[in-house]
Amino acid sequence: MIVTPDADGIRRAADLLRAGSVVAFPTETVYGLGADAFNERAVAEIYRLKNRPSWNPLIVHVADVTAARALARTWPDIANELAAQFWPGPLTLVLESATQGTIAVRVPAHEVARNLLDASGLALAAPSANRSEGISPTTAQHVLRSLPDVPMVLDGGPATWGIESTVLDVTGETPRLLRPGALALRDIREVTGTVELPDEVVDGAERPSPGMSKRHYAPRARLILTDDVTTVPDAEEPVGVLTYETADVRGAEMLSVDPREYAADLYAALHRLDDRGVATIIVKTPPATEEWMAVRDRLHRAAAA
Repeated sequence: MIVTPDADGIRRAADLLRAGSVVAFPTETVYGLGADAFNERAVAEIYRLKNRPSWNPLIVHVADVTAARALARTWPDIANELAAQFWPGPLTLVLESATQGTIAVRVPAHEVARNLLDASGLALAAPSANRSEGISPTTAQHVLRSLPDVPMVLDGGPATWGIESTVLDVTGETPRLLRPGALALRDIREVTGTVELPDEVVDGAERPSPGMSKRHYAPRARLILTDDVTTVPDAEEPVGVLTYETADVRGAEMLSVDPREYAADLYAALHRLDDRGVATIIVKTPPATEEWMAVRDRLHRAAAA
């Protein structure tokens, strides 16, 4: 059920969450599937609906820095600086948990997400609101197509960033990037200086951040990355094309040459191609530059077998 996020819609959503149910809601990155982070049955429902592996952790969304600090055993100075600069916004911090292990925390910027956090009074565990390994949703309609059994979806319109938050581990001496995302690495370095880059993680192993699986963000169609979208001999018909350059291919999805604008439209374009029923999506490989790191990460995981 898609609901307008007016005062009545927010109240109904908050009631569902406090009763231990789940609600899909917009953030500035993608739509999330939210539940009370400290209600085991509610969190288990997230995993069930998404068919998500138990080793894949969740990000906890909170209303403000005070709420984030309450979840952490320690709060390093660098977390303070990053929160002051980028929260609310598309940055997730991995901290030492107040209970055990680590916890990934974010303060979202989207008005609907913030209203829901305020109204519910809860910390909300909220991965992307789609089946595990599938394309993340950037509209309410994407959510329902992937998860038709979700009790409620708050419709906040299309997500503006269109790609997940950047995840940064601040539990060590040097901040470590776990997942490239909407917030550019160069912006983070202006605050932190050095940032360690991600390590490879084996599927099935515990990990401190979501989005680290080999295959993730994938359309139903087979996705092939290539430098030349006009010549892919082993592509199964019908074929769809996604590129950021002019291509003499009828019906190609043309995205911006600006990496942020490309990222904002990426998932919506993949959804459109899937909806057309193509068997293969041929994607022009993005540049091998730091500005395109998050887009390359999503596309390589979407193309993985």
